[in-house]
Amino acid sequence: MRTRYGVSPWVDNFPRTRRPDHPRLRGELTAEVAIIGGGLTGCATAHACAVLGMAPIVIEADRIGQGSAGRDAGLLLPEPGPSFRDVSARHGLRNARRIFESWRRASLDAAALLRRLKIPCGLDPCDHITVATRDDGKGLRREYEAREAAGLEAHWMTPAAVRKMTSLEAPGGLRTGACFTLDPYRACLGLAGAAKSRGATFFERSRATKVRAGAKQVEIALEGGLVRAKTVIVCTGTATSEFKPLRRHFKRREEYIVLTEPVPAAIRKQLAGRGLAISDTAAPRHRVRWTRDDRLLVAGAAQDETPAKKREAVLVQRTGQLMYELLMMNTAISGLQPEHGWEASYGETADGIMYIGPHRNYPRHLFGLGGDSTTGAFLAARVLARAAAGEPDKHDEVFGWTR
Repeated sequence: MRTRYGVSPWVDNFPRTRRPDHPRLRGELTAEVAIIGGGLTGCATAHACAVLGMAPIVIEADRIGQGSAGRDAGLLLPEPGPSFRDVSARHGLRNARRIFESWRRASLDAAALLRRLKIPCGLDPCDHITVATRDDGKGLRREYEAREAAGLEAHWMTPAAVRKMTSLEAPGGLRTGACFTLDPYRACLGLAGAAKSRGATFFERSRATKVRAGAKQVEIALEGGLVRAKTVIVCTGTATSEFKPLRRHFKRREEYIVLTEPVPAAIRKQLAGRGLAISDTAAPRHRVRWTRDDRLLVAGAAQDETPAKKREAVLVQRTGQLMYELLMMNTAISGLQPEHGWEASYGETADGIMYIGPHRNYPRHLFGLGGDSTTGAFLAARVLARAAAGEPDKHDEVFGWTR
């Protein structure tokens, strides 16, 4: 079997005849809200704004959902990524608790929204288990104790319990609920369709070249037109060239993802159960989960963004590395082949948390940038829609630029 490198299976396996085709933006348009970026954050924000009656315009430089959204690992996790202890040390206990509680609620709300909208994106609930590396049992135990003391959901797992549930040898584990697996591309297209039915308008292959705040509105210049809006919401993953002063807040990173061939039944019996998503405390971390068609997906090997001329060779090397590391977790998969290997780029913030909300140097702008969290896209959508409607929640400030 030949591995397909650089190809996301979410996009590749979606029938081309069913992909929505939105027009290029031509001429001049006016809207209450304009959203730059048609990924998961942009589409979720468009739906949230449309529900509030703001009829947003969404501007995507390429195709809806085919950027970082369509290359994601497809995990709605109940936590932002960095440890609770790290976030608490940086921002204080109260803010750390608020961030983690917001993330868990966003995961549950996202799943409820996708179900309510009847978006067929393979949404399945699962338990999330973080297993300690062999030399990090005490560190993960301290993380559990910190979460428990803060009143957050957390369940400690002994080595025997970890082995029983995951078939992995580890000095301990931390189990949480409110986790879901999904096809992120289908979720993105479904949200875009739901937003369109509520009054949103989408434009593809329409790159914004300049954004300027005037006395009463924002003007967005595009290659083929102009949009004037009361508010612009920027959901481009990381700060683009139009917002050069903000780029210092992000480090360009890329994570690698592998999807295996279908796992034979005899091997599946020796691996973790289908209702689990597993992370570890390695640096960089690994995330492993099942797909509905009995394949294993493993994400990890994150590193600084690779120069374009080296990207193809690095992708092959990283795909092989991830398969080897998966084999080291459980030798039962020996001989299993990777069917897809691809990378997903993102903007890493200093504390690992998204920046969501206004910035004092950019009037009438809102931002939802940074991180590689699917759950964060839905969290940002709620925060940004409230702010665009002029009804921000004071608790949203923990995600702002002044934290």
